Amino acid sequence: KLCEGILNILEKDTKTSCQVACLEALRILSRDKKVLVPVTTKRNMQILMKLAKLDTVEDPLDRVSEFPVIVEALKCLCNIIFNSSVAQKLSLELNLAAMLCNLLQKCKDRQLVDDIKCFDLRLLFLLSLLHTDIRAQLRQELQGVQVLTQALESSLSVRWTEEYKAAEDRDRPPLSLQETDCAIEALKALFNVTLDSWNVHSKNESHQFRYMAAILRHCLLTTGPTEEKTEELH
Repeated sequence: KLCEGILNILEKDTKTSCQVACLEALRILSRDKKVLVPVTTKRNMQILMKLAKLDTVEDPLDRVSEFPVIVEALKCLCNIIFNSSVAQKLSLELNLAAMLCNLLQKCKDRQLVDDIKCFDLRLLFLLSLLHTDIRAQLRQELQGVQVLTQALESSLSVRWTEEYKAAEDRDRPPLSLQETDCAIEALKALFNVTLDSWNVHSKNESHQFRYMAAILRHCLLTTGPTEEKTEELH
């Protein structure tokens, strides 16, 4: 009943601070699988997707004040999808992967969106891990390899000297914690999406995998903010 009450409040047009507080409470509650059973419905998933700006293709990420709401809604979706097989099935019905790819594109070349990008990538990782149909959808319909590779390239701030050769800057400072976390989530999602890619058939696929290989090489030469984070990145 508590979760249902929180979702009823979130469905209304409330203040940003109230939305964040409600989402934080829901995120904690959503770690319990028993609590999730009555609230994992299409309606409730759509409420969270709307708050995460996943319900519209055209709406740009212009209001920085809404960013904390987007991040908390994505965190809630991560917990719910991880803990609920019903939510995993609903995500395919609601076309969640396509919406996440669209949100990722909106984050491109924008400031202050690292947290949004990181939890978007984490949710794509979870979907591609837990649902084989979504993994196939990402690979075949949504250009998931390209989208995720571009997200990895952006997190690592890759500069190119040739088509498949990244610039090596030995004096470059380590990645920030946020950049490292985004890169790690992109790598995890990429692993799932390319897991069955033993045969590369088209010229475009060949280019995509050579491009990805160059970024992965650059990743191995990159350091994170700590030794532990560097090891996790590699």
